[in-house]
Amino acid sequence: MTGIKLAVVGGGSTYTPELIDGFARLRDVLPVAELVLIDPAADRLELVGGLARRIFARQGHPGRISWTDDLDAGVDGADAVLLQLRIGGQAARNQDETWPLECGCVGQETTGAGGLAKALRTVPVVLDIAERVRRRNPDAWIVDFTNPVGIVTRALLTAGHKAVGLCNVAIGFQRKFARLLDVAPEDVQLEHVGLNHLTWERAVRVGGEDVLPKLIAEHGDAIAADLHMPRALVERLGTVPSYYLRYYYQHDEVVRELRTKPSRAAEVAAMEKELLRMYGDPALDEKPELLGKRGGAYYSEAAVALTSSLLRDTGDVQVVNALNNGTLPFLPDDAVIEVPATVGARGAVPVPVRPLEPLYAGLVAHVTAYEHLALEAALKGGRDRVFDALLAHPLIGQIEYAERLTDELLAHNREHLAWA
Repeated sequence: MTGIKLAVVGGGSTYTPELIDGFARLRDVLPVAELVLIDPAADRLELVGGLARRIFARQGHPGRISWTDDLDAGVDGADAVLLQLRIGGQAARNQDETWPLECGCVGQETTGAGGLAKALRTVPVVLDIAERVRRRNPDAWIVDFTNPVGIVTRALLTAGHKAVGLCNVAIGFQRKFARLLDVAPEDVQLEHVGLNHLTWERAVRVGGEDVLPKLIAEHGDAIAADLHMPRALVERLGTVPSYYLRYYYQHDEVVRELRTKPSRAAEVAAMEKELLRMYGDPALDEKPELLGKRGGAYYSEAAVALTSSLLRDTGDVQVVNALNNGTLPFLPDDAVIEVPATVGARGAVPVPVRPLEPLYAGLVAHVTAYEHLALEAALKGGRDRVFDALLAHPLIGQIEYAERLTDELLAHNREHLAWA
């Protein structure tokens, strides 16, 4: 594969240097000739772009890095466009994480009422970006890392875009399990199944053998501690749920915790301020250690692998967000699921999945129904559609809460919702 052009929408994010570091280290996998960072925030772009160039230079990468606030110019000629945007910034996220708590519901940026608010703000913007990419360069792939990934990816695919959704939960588990087993990460294959931020590891295979029972027996305390769940639950399930299952399995406990400390958005905002100060240092030419606390670990490796496979037509298997198309037969074909899939020039095709046990299938079906209604609300607007989505969400599901949360959601997001 000859040198390619990549565009990163949301390139002014403080997280971008992690992505740049991955491109620099893995240039044999993804030979980037040109990288364009696109963001309306010119001040952040200047700081992040300068550091990005210094990282490439330090690692001897020959690729050219530029930045712009002109989306159309930035994506022109791109082979792939990566989306990592946050509409409303950390201020909007802070609201998503706080006002639901007033109703006794979890405040979180990807699930519950806060997750719906983020979807409503995000989907129209992403679809507009994708349409402009298609007009400018119809062959470009869109790799979506923008949350809520499942809903955003479903919106993109429903609109006929060449898109694949990406999350770092699976690669995080792969790396964690590899360390515990003392094997190379590429030797670990996960039976990862569910929806974005609603998944379980049902098997962990090394050399074809499922070593998950051994992992739980020998490292159950460490695994449970990382999940902030009881070891007894992990042992009873015989699977490793994603951290996000806490919001369902321990909802009330999580609400109590969230009410006693600053929001994650407030923590990240303070961290971003310090990171931007550091990025402005012309002597800094590598990602700072503080960036590791920002979140999104291993996203760069996952993004490089996915983009390379799409452009090189490798046909290898990666965990991504893709259309269901009968993979989980109890879901609609147009649902977006997060499972291992064969990735190549035609996109991502899920590999066959063992029947999902009722304990998991019931929750997956419930959240899929919510995601359908959330997408309807994001595409068409209207208070009634917002209410329906909230009423359908398993973390809400009561008339009183849905009514109040609808009012709160609209009150906090009017500036981002044209129809409101």
